[in-house]
Amino acid sequence: MTAPDIAAPETAAALRPRMPRPALVAAAAVLALIVVVAIAPGLFTDFSPTATDMRQALVAPGGAHWFGTDQLGRDVFTRVLYGTRPAILLAVTATALAVAIGTLTGLLAALGGPIADQILMRGADVLLALPPLLLALLVIAALGPGTGNVAVAVAIAFLPLYARLVRSEALLVRRSGYVESATGLGIPRPVVIVRHVVPNALGPLLVMAPLGFGTSMLYSSALSFLGLGLQPPTPEWGAMLSEGKSILAAAWWVGVFPGIAVTCTVIAVNVVGRAVRTRFTGRGVA
Repeated sequence: MTAPDIAAPETAAALRPRMPRPALVAAAAVLALIVVVAIAPGLFTDFSPTATDMRQALVAPGGAHWFGTDQLGRDVFTRVLYGTRPAILLAVTATALAVAIGTLTGLLAALGGPIADQILMRGADVLLALPPLLLALLVIAALGPGTGNVAVAVAIAFLPLYARLVRSEALLVRRSGYVESATGLGIPRPVVIVRHVVPNALGPLLVMAPLGFGTSMLYSSALSFLGLGLQPPTPEWGAMLSEGKSILAAAWWVGVFPGIAVTCTVIAVNVVGRAVRTRFTGRGVA
């Protein structure tokens, strides 16, 4: 048997489109459902997320209230649904701020000269020396509680990671052959940076952003759990977890279902994010 005959089945298998993994399909379906719920939670329930009824306080999950009721008689299922939008918006805002500021910082460090590189990267090292949650708490202590400040705090906690990624990619692209050729042809440096360096340096960042979104949601929920984010009676997953912790033994459903919502969302985002990274970089996430 000749070498082409041996390689033919492997080549055919490589060319055959691979079917999506069940876990990826399930994660994508969960994310699609979460997006729909965030946009229109009223499609799935007729209850108000803030209306109280003390006669229905702490009703166990059942036919009338799928997730039961809390200590004020509010429907937990409805509050979980309406808490989706604030949780998503908070994580999206934090991730967008971290990506935007981290990108600018990384580009300035890579392209602004050795002095700018040393100043910005030593500042990033200082931020990286602190655990992200502790750093976010320090920012909240300086700015005060509130939804916007929580987003800023989470963004500051994670922007050094994006800054270092963009810096490393920008340095690689700047030293590549086609950039040196463009510079040698007399193309102005700003044009080379805008047309070649920036687009190619941002590619890996866009792949990492979905994974960063899941982490931002986790830390945003943690800060809301500590009472630093959105305040009651507006539903938000982290705040609902905080409300349910004191009555967990008597009414487990008040805190468990918001926790399940956070967990499922973060897992789904991470599964999809890992698949995107594998697709565009050819390697998984450690």
